[in-house]
Amino acid sequence: MSAVAEGLPYRPCVGVVLIDRRGMIFAGRRKDTDAAAWQMPQGGIDDGERPKQAALRELREETGVTADLVEVLGKTPDWVTYDLPPELLGRIWGGRFRGQKQRWFLMRFLGTDDQIDIATEHPEFSEWRWMRADEMIAAIVPFKRAVYAEVVAAFRDHLA
Repeated sequence: MSAVAEGLPYRPCVGVVLIDRRGMIFAGRRKDTDAAAWQMPQGGIDDGERPKQAALRELREETGVTADLVEVLGKTPDWVTYDLPPELLGRIWGGRFRGQKQRWFLMRFLGTDDQIDIATEHPEFSEWRWMRADEMIAAIVPFKRAVYAEVVAAFRDHLA
């Protein structure tokens, strides 16, 4: 890692492992790339926002799923971090961060598939589907794979 990157902070962020009744994970295909890049809902924590509030907000903003349609089952015990690869460092988030530190929440979806709406005000996904945990890990961009493996391990008992 470069000395510049080491001097930068991590961007505070949350992620949501949204599971259905079978333990399958919600996965959205990123709209901003031609690659088959799938991920779980995630995003930054706004000033003054608590991580759980941010997770519920991000879930609503990215999937249309509201707080009344989920049951929060748990969260990762610690923050999970990743560093951006060199080719992205300085190109995203205004070059202010070396990567992200994330608090992940496990939420069970209590609704029906027709209540998921990725055509939100600022859509991030072009399509979505339910995946098994091992599929989700394989589908994420390589530099986030270790994070996804750690998150899946933390919630393994609930996942298909």
